[in-house]
Amino acid sequence: MPSNDPNRRHALRLGLAGIGLASAGPAILKADPEGLKPLAIGAKAPNFDLPGVDGKRYRLADFEASPVLVVIFTCNHCPTAQAYEDRIMKLTADYKSKGVAVVCISPNDDKALRLDELGFTDVSDSLEDMKIRAADRKFNFPYLYDGETQKVALAYGCLATPHVFVFDRNRNLRYQGRFDDAEVGPVKSHETIDAVEAILAGRQVSVAVTRVRGCSTKWSDKRAQAVEHLAKCDAEPVSLEKADLKTFAEIARNDTQKYRLVNIWATWCGPCVAELAEFVTMHRMYRKRDFELITVSVDKPEEFAKAEAALKEHHASCRNLIFVGESQDDLADTLDKEWPGPVPYTFLIAPGGKVVYRKTGEIEPLALRRVLADKLGRTYGQRG
Repeated sequence: MPSNDPNRRHALRLGLAGIGLASAGPAILKADPEGLKPLAIGAKAPNFDLPGVDGKRYRLADFEASPVLVVIFTCNHCPTAQAYEDRIMKLTADYKSKGVAVVCISPNDDKALRLDELGFTDVSDSLEDMKIRAADRKFNFPYLYDGETQKVALAYGCLATPHVFVFDRNRNLRYQGRFDDAEVGPVKSHETIDAVEAILAGRQVSVAVTRVRGCSTKWSDKRAQAVEHLAKCDAEPVSLEKADLKTFAEIARNDTQKYRLVNIWATWCGPCVAELAEFVTMHRMYRKRDFELITVSVDKPEEFAKAEAALKEHHASCRNLIFVGESQDDLADTLDKEWPGPVPYTFLIAPGGKVVYRKTGEIEPLALRRVLADKLGRTYGQRG
């Protein structure tokens, strides 16, 4: 049944919040599928037949001419997976002339992802989102989607993203585990590259198994958690505070360590109200990072109840303010002198008060999420 809730409709449309609310009763939450374990060294590569971001389907047999096949389970949202994107592309390029094939597979059910698990990314893990990431990053390897059935991830025993499996010409497994020993910082042991080199040279792989580091596979059993998380977010209290120029001066100074996203809006502005759901989604995605969303209503003070009702309808549990001063010009001079006057108007204040993003009129949500992910950092230990 379609939801009348604007945020629910918006989250479902994005594929960010899982399926619609399930039937009443406690959810049965499971960990990894029963019996899940990685392929044993020496095991044959399980077959696959999966869609890629380029519109083609790929099968194991498509790579039969390659002396080495590297299968890497990875995804869009995970900070560890994102940390290895450049290294995977370099591996692909460096060993292409030697016939090595690199294939990346996303194992995740995107409907099993909670919004607060998307705090390091601009996109989720659906096939359409994978197409966006592949185009943005110019991936040079096949990027395949297993999230619909997850049968391939189960057959290989994917424990996390990224999880590497290296096979020889006979498609016997010779290495499985991490890509290398350093997600960020200097790399000391290059297990994946060492395995590829050993196979090409006809040698034994010296280290055949390592522990896997990264984000857990989002199995379909976790859909219930995503639904419950959305319901909890919807139940959070929503309030609207009256604010004067002193408050807005403090916001503009931003003496915090957080990036402050400020959206100036009004109930009489149709586009303003229409995009509130986008801002609420970003609030839920990034609020566990150094991030704060502040909405500023420029409705007249006597329209307080109307503004508050609109915020409650959208479950906007962020910090919400309504300007109670006399002059909107004074508000602009205090908050951002480059605000030309129309609403909606959105800007991002870095720690220390520098404005690093501005948009007059409706935002382009993906573009803004890209800015936020880049500024907040897409990997652990990174911040732009």
